[in-house]
Amino acid sequence: MIRLSICIATYNRAEIIGQTLESIIPQLREGVELVVIDGASPDATESVVNSYFSGRGDCRYVRLPKKGGVDQDYCLAVEYAQGQYCWLMTDDDLLKPHAIDRVIEELNCNPDLLVVNADVGGPDLMTTLTARRLPIESDQDFGPGQLEELLSLAGDLLSFIGSVVIRRDLWLARDPTPYLGSEFGHVGVIFQGPLVRGARVLAQPQMRIRYGRALWSSRAFEVWMFKWPRLIWGLSGISDQAKKAVCPKEPWKRTVALAAMKARGCYTLADYRQWIKPLDIGPLTRLRLFAIAAFPDTLYNILMRMLLRFAIPRAKATLLELRQSRFDYRRRWFGIAT
Repeated sequence: MIRLSICIATYNRAEIIGQTLESIIPQLREGVELVVIDGASPDATESVVNSYFSGRGDCRYVRLPKKGGVDQDYCLAVEYAQGQYCWLMTDDDLLKPHAIDRVIEELNCNPDLLVVNADVGGPDLMTTLTARRLPIESDQDFGPGQLEELLSLAGDLLSFIGSVVIRRDLWLARDPTPYLGSEFGHVGVIFQGPLVRGARVLAQPQMRIRYGRALWSSRAFEVWMFKWPRLIWGLSGISDQAKKAVCPKEPWKRTVALAAMKARGCYTLADYRQWIKPLDIGPLTRLRLFAIAAFPDTLYNILMRMLLRFAIPRAKATLLELRQSRFDYRRRWFGIAT
């Protein structure tokens, strides 16, 4: 009997998926399998994965005939899995030592959902940006009727799919179709209906997130300003108060949210024309949103970096995003990769 299936959906990760597999495979034990679904990567992902899986009966690699998208591919990974539980692991992050043992131990209580905390490192994972993605000091339990409380506490962490360990039969009993293409289909599945056995949230990080390497980084404005809030606010049976605890309904209207996107290089005049201009909004709001988009990008990046460095020096993740922005002055003016 397979107790836990670690399910990875991957695409074009030949450069870094080996590190992920190296953090997982030594921890595999009886009753645990590893399943990798490859969305027809044109790079060397297949050969890299097979080099780790060769001769192992507890590891399976499935190459799809074409790219289906992250939501569809994780659904397929769960279908291919044989475990009672599925850990929806990412293809660029790392498990901490003994993470699988800890998760197996927590599954003895048979929850419907186990939410796994993580710390956050830079693109090379050498520096720690955030010690705990979810800043809690003790484990939290939620009963079957506490979906709203679960969403309020762990909604932000759950946007990271690697935090999800879910009963396979629960997942298969639900309809993921309404959430396909949202980038966060797993959240829709979790909150589609009540949990029979409840959920548990682990406070101690069991993963290390590689920050700044998301495949949809170039679409960050669309994802965080529209797709994520649309999914959260589309959840039925959840109060507006619980949804507000996760994200505003229309974050693109908020100056601070747009300012952050602008500084990261994710809100330009092109984004304004594509996403904001077609919307039915008042003239003053439109002028404000246009002014933010029209402000010189590189100058804005410099000003935000100066502000954060002196006013909020602990904002390491935001400073990293500013350095990685395509509007970083060293990148724009001197051609220096940062």
